[in-house]
Amino acid sequence: MTYIAKPKFHHPGLPKNALGYTHRDYEGTISTLCAGCGHDSITAAIIEACFELSIEPHRVAKISGIGCSSKTPTYFLGNSHGFNSVHGRMPSVLTGANLANRDLIYLGVSGDGDSASIGLGQFAHVLRRGVNMTYIVENNGVYGLTKGQFSATADRGSKSKRGVVNTDNSIDLVAMALQLGATFVARSFSGDKAQLVPIIKAAIEHDGAAFLDVISPCVAFNNHAGSTKSFDYVREHNEAVNRLDVIPARAPITVDYAEGSLQIVEQHDGSRLALRKIGADYDIHDRTAALGFLQRHSAKGQIVTGVLFIDGEPVDLHASLRTVDRPLNSLTEADLCPGSAALETINASLR
Repeated sequence: MTYIAKPKFHHPGLPKNALGYTHRDYEGTISTLCAGCGHDSITAAIIEACFELSIEPHRVAKISGIGCSSKTPTYFLGNSHGFNSVHGRMPSVLTGANLANRDLIYLGVSGDGDSASIGLGQFAHVLRRGVNMTYIVENNGVYGLTKGQFSATADRGSKSKRGVVNTDNSIDLVAMALQLGATFVARSFSGDKAQLVPIIKAAIEHDGAAFLDVISPCVAFNNHAGSTKSFDYVREHNEAVNRLDVIPARAPITVDYAEGSLQIVEQHDGSRLALRKIGADYDIHDRTAALGFLQRHSAKGQIVTGVLFIDGEPVDLHASLRTVDRPLNSLTEADLCPGSAALETINASLR
């Protein structure tokens, strides 16, 4: 595979964040995806989110599997850590990396084929274990690399580019994430940057398993009449559950919304989500209600987007396993081998 590097030079007047970095410092190589691919819009949203959060690129580890979506980490955060794993195995590789070094920010990038088919078991276990990560699925409903077959997330009754009707029921990864115990669950649309960027920012700031399903139309095989994941269909059937913004910790809190009720959700690090609720009766903290809300709107052919659920007291894998605060990869032999006296004490306790 050939990668095209971007020129090193850039305009000296580019805006800079709190670290003095420009957007160019969060970019990668030039995309080789089809022109107009929704995945490139997600790449741009990740770059914008990391720029606005003033994240040091070397603190990020981006892990992916196989597929068009799993190619995209090459196109953002070129100065971060990265690992392209085998098909469907991104979650287990990320889990191992997270256990070894809890100090990094983990971005898991996958696709509907990678996560909802061969990787479905991996998807389930990484969320139920509460691995501290942002899990992004770039969902287009087809296998783009192998010429547009239906994926497991394709809606029953939708049509392929050749006119074939899908007769299988679809897997709703958002509903599964809610059932499996993810502590931050959201859905967005690659064509809605105003919604997608703050959701990614909120997911990165969340201390726990954050899952984000992004409908990302495939312009080559799934952007036609009859597709339920085309640009036109999603725009016409998008039902936003809330509008939001991220307020960083220690920044002055200024919120101004013209209408609707406002809910402030405080994150573990002191940052806050400002949610303007579209439905006055929607409770962002009610997992069961979120599932029912999804099902009711799905029956109407509507695609619910926005932050659907947040657990105010998330517990990640390190807390469950009671690991030490230091990254495991920094422990020395003296830390790991406390001596024969300590071993005798442990053995005595088991007799």
